[in-house]
Amino acid sequence: MLQHIIDRFIKYVSIDTQSDPNNPAFPSTEKQWTLAKLLEKELKFIGLTDVNLDENCYLTATLPSNISYKVPTIGFVAHIDTSPDFSAAHVNPQVHKNYDGKAIVLNADDPIILDPKEFKELINYKGQTLITTDGNSLLGADDKAGITEIVTAMEFLLTHPEIKHGILKICFTPDEEVGKGAHKFDVKSFNADWAYTMDGSELGELEFENFNAASGLVEIKGKIVHPGYAKGIMINAMTIATQFITALPANEVPEQTDDYQGFYHLYGMKGSVEKASLQYIIRDHDRQKFEARKLHFSATADALNKKLGNNLIATTIKDQYFNMREKVEPVMHIVDIAKEAMIQAGIKPNIKAIRGGTDGAQLSYMGLPCPNIFAGGHNFHGRYEYVPAESIQKATEVIINIAQITAKKFEH
Repeated sequence: MLQHIIDRFIKYVSIDTQSDPNNPAFPSTEKQWTLAKLLEKELKFIGLTDVNLDENCYLTATLPSNISYKVPTIGFVAHIDTSPDFSAAHVNPQVHKNYDGKAIVLNADDPIILDPKEFKELINYKGQTLITTDGNSLLGADDKAGITEIVTAMEFLLTHPEIKHGILKICFTPDEEVGKGAHKFDVKSFNADWAYTMDGSELGELEFENFNAASGLVEIKGKIVHPGYAKGIMINAMTIATQFITALPANEVPEQTDDYQGFYHLYGMKGSVEKASLQYIIRDHDRQKFEARKLHFSATADALNKKLGNNLIATTIKDQYFNMREKVEPVMHIVDIAKEAMIQAGIKPNIKAIRGGTDGAQLSYMGLPCPNIFAGGHNFHGRYEYVPAESIQKATEVIINIAQITAKKFEH
């Protein structure tokens, strides 16, 4: 199965599906259709039913039950798109069989090196098959590893009817990386009792908590005049922008926080003397702290406006998603089933909070409880991304085990 998984994964990641946060269209990039249409044909070929690629690039399919009694319908979800943060063009995966535990030269020209001295978890995969980038793009294991796992698990169950399972539903979504992956997801039509996103990172991750998330836009108005005659007249919007940046807590940023600590993340800025803008994301696991962060963000602008004696700064805050824990805790048996599935596959479950979000967060609030399971990759969204092929294989086993365990638990 391992070589089959490697071949399938490489086929998927070789297709550029990068999404675009600045395009309101759905999906945000036409190239996501390329992989969606390939997957549509593949799902029909392996024998799934009700295969449907809708007008918004959501691909759904069903694996019918092979038992005579009714059990809960389980969904498995992954996303087609890759991050807009780093190039996804000309992905050229490199396969390193029987990894020796030493540094891997991704690109000798720059040089770009994947070194266990920096990325310490690499040593855990000594002897395994690593799939890396060539240093010029991201890899796309987020979330094409998840797609590979779901397709491979469905294919395996179809060819092994002795493994008993109820109805299984799958959905591949567009635009998860730009926060829109669940926006047009038809939960009612999907008709699952619960689901799992295969969108986590390293082997064993199981997550039912995530950040509360919002975007924050800061727009600053300046006034431009000739610099030789600017005294008392010019207002430099870029200078004011730096004042806003430094007014936020300097240690509450991604590079200085971990675990349950929230942050303000400045990820985009542009400007001139006359106009400047700052793009932030605001994150916290605790809902009260999250609301306080949003208030502090706006209050920072208000305080600067008061200091400047003019309303030059405007902020816009938009909620993106909330912590799924509130929706999953009442149905914790779905987390317990995933834990049992991992243990059966010889994996130690690593239950942790996501320092990010998945489609599952939004789906949970839409009525489809949806914890997140590891997809196996590391260092997402950049040139150092890699995935052990064996982790993809293990995640595939977890999906199969979930189906089997659920059928047995609800047997009557």
